[in-house]
Amino acid sequence: MNQVQLRTLLAVIDEGGFDVAAAVLGVSPSAVSQRIRALEKSVGRVLVKRSTPPTPTHAGEVIVEAARRMALLEAETATRLDDRLSRVALSVAVNADSLATWLRPMLADIAADGRASLRLRIEDEAHTVALLRSGEVMAAITTDGSPVSGCEVTYLGSMRYVAVATPWLRDRYRVGDGIDWAQMPALRFGPNDALQDTDLEGRLAPEIPRDRRISHVPSSEAFVEACRVGLGWALLPELQAAPDLASGELVVLDADVLEVPLFWQRWRLKSRTLEVLTEAVTGAAAKALGTAPGS
Repeated sequence: MNQVQLRTLLAVIDEGGFDVAAAVLGVSPSAVSQRIRALEKSVGRVLVKRSTPPTPTHAGEVIVEAARRMALLEAETATRLDDRLSRVALSVAVNADSLATWLRPMLADIAADGRASLRLRIEDEAHTVALLRSGEVMAAITTDGSPVSGCEVTYLGSMRYVAVATPWLRDRYRVGDGIDWAQMPALRFGPNDALQDTDLEGRLAPEIPRDRRISHVPSSEAFVEACRVGLGWALLPELQAAPDLASGELVVLDADVLEVPLFWQRWRLKSRTLEVLTEAVTGAAAKALGTAPGS
């Protein structure tokens, strides 16, 4: 397969369009289209769905994954041969809660190493593994401990979530010693927020009708602020809720604690850059989540 064509395919998928890919590659949009058609002709398959944004077909996912592996190896080989640092984009799928809390030290570790750039994809931890399977990312934080084909898995630890709200919102929906969960407004991070979809399990019988308002706030910082001002109650990571619980701006609504196990899945590829990334992620998890690196 032609390396130029493979790089062009990655640009189209990663940048989300033929025109943007052309600008990034410094060529015309027609040149990008010609390269993609030539690549498709060489493999005898349609590789890109001409949608907005363009997405890989099943055959395209295979080629995209191969292209990422080749690009990483090519960049690292160039680094060794030329004795200089190459710009290696590490595509990684992470969940917003991890990035907003325990994962942040990883950014400093990658910056200090100086050999790689990051392309982070924010997705719910229950869905990141799909990006790994499709070849869109080379590593992911996920709740799935079963290794994707061609990947290795490391247990990171568990994130603990507690139900919290402002004191006045709790008092407004207090019923006796409990909470009127069917009526109390709630918060969602987004449509793929599987964690918040389970918020009523064990709190409200399935046959009781729900009549609550639900607000979607797809930003980790704004999500906490929405909870802090009383737009709704939410399941927040203990790590993230701790300052507001200590100040009294938020209160815990019940004694239930939801523990979500997290795993690090990465391509089984001998790569110094991937090793540095893995060490940074597992090291950050060990400090915040209480697991030994590599456990």
